Amino acid sequence: MMPIKTHTEPKTHSRGFIKLAERLGFLIRSKLWLQILVSMVLGVTIGLLISPNGMAIVSKESATIITDWLVLPGHIFLALIQMIMLPLVVSSIVLGLAGTQDLDTLRKMGLRVAPYFIFTTTIAVILGVALATIIEPGQYIDTQTLLRNIPSETLSMVKTNDVLELTLHERIVGLIPANPLRAAINESMLQLVILSMFIGVAIVLLKPAQAKPLVELARSVRALSMIIVGWAMLLAPLAVLGLLAQITMQVGIDAIIGISIYIGTVIAGLLLLISLYLLLVWSVGKMNPFTFLSKIRELQLLAFSTSSSAAVMPLSIETAEKKLNIRPSTSNFLIPLGATINMDGTALYQVVAAIFLTQAFGIDLSSGELLLLIATTIGASIGAPSTPGVGIVILATILTNIGVPASGIALIIGVDRILDMSRTVINVTGDLTACIVIDKWLFKNGSV
Repeated sequence: MMPIKTHTEPKTHSRGFIKLAERLGFLIRSKLWLQILVSMVLGVTIGLLISPNGMAIVSKESATIITDWLVLPGHIFLALIQMIMLPLVVSSIVLGLAGTQDLDTLRKMGLRVAPYFIFTTTIAVILGVALATIIEPGQYIDTQTLLRNIPSETLSMVKTNDVLELTLHERIVGLIPANPLRAAINESMLQLVILSMFIGVAIVLLKPAQAKPLVELARSVRALSMIIVGWAMLLAPLAVLGLLAQITMQVGIDAIIGISIYIGTVIAGLLLLISLYLLLVWSVGKMNPFTFLSKIRELQLLAFSTSSSAAVMPLSIETAEKKLNIRPSTSNFLIPLGATINMDGTALYQVVAAIFLTQAFGIDLSSGELLLLIATTIGASIGAPSTPGVGIVILATILTNIGVPASGIALIIGVDRILDMSRTVINVTGDLTACIVIDKWLFKNGSV
């Protein structure tokens, strides 16, 4: 009787393919950055396939319906983060300040944080001015032709000057949240941060027995907030896919090509700015820049996709503490504060956009006007809400002071979301860099 032949080789191959599939599935399930990366590629691909300015495999109406449903998880994700942002910010800052345990440490932190943020923001604005002046992106476009091709609904989105002009005295007084409830309703994050700072410093001055219940309450609120954020993060890959599909469908390739020199100028400035951060990480933090980038890649990808420093703030805190070994007292204070006032990427973008539009409309800026533009940009970027699209609103305020017509905003509003995504990456990277630098300055050799 002849032996029955068994096909062991195909089974071996099948088993190998199964193991490979299982391994790939494990990587996708366990690595958020990989999930986000795959979602980004799928989102852009879908957007290009259905975009009227792309391959247009479906009608414009069908493309809108498809992206409206695809973006639903993204809107839910952002709404969940927005819902929990107030308790998360307040509890994090209170814990960060209360965790320092003495006023001397608070004083040293304050004396380092404010100059550092002002320094990096000023460097960002100067980089933007230098690049825009050297490259002159406004000389490469036909302003009149572009304005004629802009849809009327886009022009209607541009507001003239409905920003309430406040005196310096009123702005300073306005920093104090006289009505915390109104500040919460108006989403005035800078006022809420200042309120949290007052509470945190006051807790440090209390007797330990009096302070303990308040600290425990803040710790419980933060833990509760992080649980809800964890639920929201389950939607992150789907949110990324939908948001990028919608953005790509709406923008299309034509709008990007039309002002590609302007886009390239902003991106070049952001790359130079992140190079400065890496230099600080290496020289002050004594960390390999490539190691730093590897540890924060998940955060950067999520920041790029959501265009919101606030949306990724919980992940920023977790990344700082668990991957960069930053003390909780430093990360809990600096990251919520940085998400409010440390907007280096936004500041660079604003000044490049402003100079780009003056060049496009043939407006010559004197040295005094340029200095005023720099000062205004630095001031406007501090306290800007860390939500998508806020840069274009602040930019409108700046442009009214230098003679650029309101319709000028329409030239760049089409690609603003792409640049918004890019500068958000720089903003959150800057916050983590600040954590490394300040933590190193405060706790050299393990002591303050």
